Amino acid sequence: MKQMYSSFELMLTSALMAGALGIAGLPVLAQTATTTTAPAAATTTTAPKPTVSTDQMVQEACQRQKARTAKFQQFGIPETFGSEEPGFVFDPKAPRC
Repeated sequence: MKQMYSSFELMLTSALMAGALGIAGLPVLAQTATTTTAPAAATTTTAPKPTVSTDQMVQEACQRQKARTAKFQQFGIPETFGSEEPGFVFDPKAPRC
């Protein structure tokens, strides 16, 4: 009788281990082992991101802030994070703020 339980435990343990290994192996199967090489002519260098602001950037930020303030005064809609004026057009020739 005791031998029946140990074979049942062995069968249950092996089924659980096989299931665990099967689940752990799924991410490995999802990965592809392809390698691609880009042609030498297709490599492009991107311009580095600016680390300082230019006068034009400051002028645009000032004009955007004035447009948001005017929108608030006209419609009473407060500024929220990420709000942009879809009709805003930067005018580089406008007088400085």
